[in-house]
Amino acid sequence: MLTYADLIEHYTAWAEATDDVRAALILGSRARTDHPADEWSDLDILVFARNPEQFIQSAEWATSIAPAWLSFIERTGDGKSWERRTLYEGGLDVDVSLDPAERLQSLLGQELPADAVDTLRRGVRVLVDKDGVLARFHGMPLPDITLFQKPSEAEFLNATGDFWYHTVWSAKHLRRGELWWAKGGVDAHLKWLLQQMLEWHAHALKGDKYDTWLRGRFLEEWADPRAVAALPNTFAHYDAGDIAHALTATMTLYRWLEDETTLAWGFNVPREGEIETAKLARALLSPYGSFN
Repeated sequence: MLTYADLIEHYTAWAEATDDVRAALILGSRARTDHPADEWSDLDILVFARNPEQFIQSAEWATSIAPAWLSFIERTGDGKSWERRTLYEGGLDVDVSLDPAERLQSLLGQELPADAVDTLRRGVRVLVDKDGVLARFHGMPLPDITLFQKPSEAEFLNATGDFWYHTVWSAKHLRRGELWWAKGGVDAHLKWLLQQMLEWHAHALKGDKYDTWLRGRFLEEWADPRAVAALPNTFAHYDAGDIAHALTATMTLYRWLEDETTLAWGFNVPREGEIETAKLARALLSPYGSFN
């Protein structure tokens, strides 16, 4: 039976034999000791190649490495590159991010973005380093920066304005009978803003260096336990009444998180406008129940 150890061996051999591939390394859970890989973990590989487009446009190289069920491409989490995701026999998932080889050289002489520093700090495992660039890069001290950047008061107010505006927006679509859009507002857009507030709240109460990981990873561990306990009621089934209840629960949770965060940071938020907006949203939801 195919294992991740087999895939690592196969990918290393492929990278070594493919001249265009100049470097490859493992990132994520299979390279770190904090929250290491478990039985559900995938394999994340970063490849630097002279012509990465060939590996983006064709899946043949990936499916020739081992028996595969399917393969496709999508943007990386930061939106700057492409990754090929392949599901191998037995459900083994390998995500290969593909970057130009010259980008690796440029990393030696530029300031790394905070998300890259955060990923590298958690652990990497070098598979191939044909030009010795990774060895030089790996020997450099990482800058003492944190992934978290405290928002300015203006940035904070823009986010809270966005949230409360879209409570009414979602309620209006629900009243119109557009459940798909209403649920998308509640369970997608508002949840992204809620995640942001959960991160801000955690840092406001526990400091800038508090580890909230990236894009909501392990949220159940670092977020306020009261908020985690409230989360189940904030997500909706595809049902008008349930969407209304989820929207109200999301508003209630966001309200106290925002209040505690503004108090900790000393921000001046125009609560009166937010309260009136929340009243309107609840009024729009009145056909689906009593929401105080």
